[in-house]
Amino acid sequence: MRIITLLAMPGVQLLDVSGPMDVFAEANVQAGHTEYQLLVAGAEAGPVSSSSGVRLLPDRIMTDARPDISDTVLVAGCPHAADIRLTGAQRQWLRDACLQARRFGSVCSGAFLLAAAGLLDDRRVTTHWAMADALAAAYPALRVDADALHVRDGPVRTAAGVTAGLDMALALVEEDLGRDIALKVAAQLVMFFKRPGGQMQFSRRGEAEPGGRSALQEVQRWVIARPAEDHCVASLAQRAGLSPRHFARIFQREVGMTPAAWVETARIDAARKRLEDSHQLPKQVAAECGFADADTLRRAFMRHVGVTPAEYRRRYL
Repeated sequence: MRIITLLAMPGVQLLDVSGPMDVFAEANVQAGHTEYQLLVAGAEAGPVSSSSGVRLLPDRIMTDARPDISDTVLVAGCPHAADIRLTGAQRQWLRDACLQARRFGSVCSGAFLLAAAGLLDDRRVTTHWAMADALAAAYPALRVDADALHVRDGPVRTAAGVTAGLDMALALVEEDLGRDIALKVAAQLVMFFKRPGGQMQFSRRGEAEPGGRSALQEVQRWVIARPAEDHCVASLAQRAGLSPRHFARIFQREVGMTPAAWVETARIDAARKRLEDSHQLPKQVAAECGFADADTLRRAFMRHVGVTPAEYRRRYL
């Protein structure tokens, strides 16, 4: 029997706990016997209040002298995980629990707690796309993949936001019990066996927001309102009242990317909105958003979003 211990800190995201646990519980059902014993650990005695207000009653607490020897230890995320400061005893408990387990990892922002305990140094990891930059900045020894749904690096397993915890748990079931059992679990839970694409298809981090001085922001708002028009550097510079060279230089310095890259990002944003809200064909979306044809849109969409326009639209219709 494999013991799965999932650490839930105060304010935990409930689905980060219940999602993976339901995957492991269903694996027990599909295997026909108990492969996994499921435990929830808390920071202290008493119920753990989740971010939704629902309370969990932990089986173990971090003040126990020694943690159980688990097969797998996972740390659930919570909205304020980056601000949690583990005590010395809690940090040691977490290190002991993880290092004596066969594998360990996190769901969503739980990666911050593992990183704070020094358990992710020099590892490739992921977390929720909205927190990826903060994790990388706080812990530069980590290699943060902001697009991956879940990542395996040695004994470490990390998952992106919330529902990606189910994807990772299913991958763990496949590791342990094989493809057939994992397929049955996915079918029973009505979830993808291998979800296509990565986090970019959900991320809004790269949206083209006006930035820089007011003259540049006016030009950017013009582009956002009229994505199909010709927005070469010369035309944008003329609108700003600057020479093309000077415009390109200050745009790069103040916005952080070239005018051409920003225009493409703005056009991708426009395409995403049309794909989410309408039944237009890709060639119509391409024409309305400034792309030469549907194939050009498809290539740019894959670079920015990680899936094709057709695949993306199926998420919303």
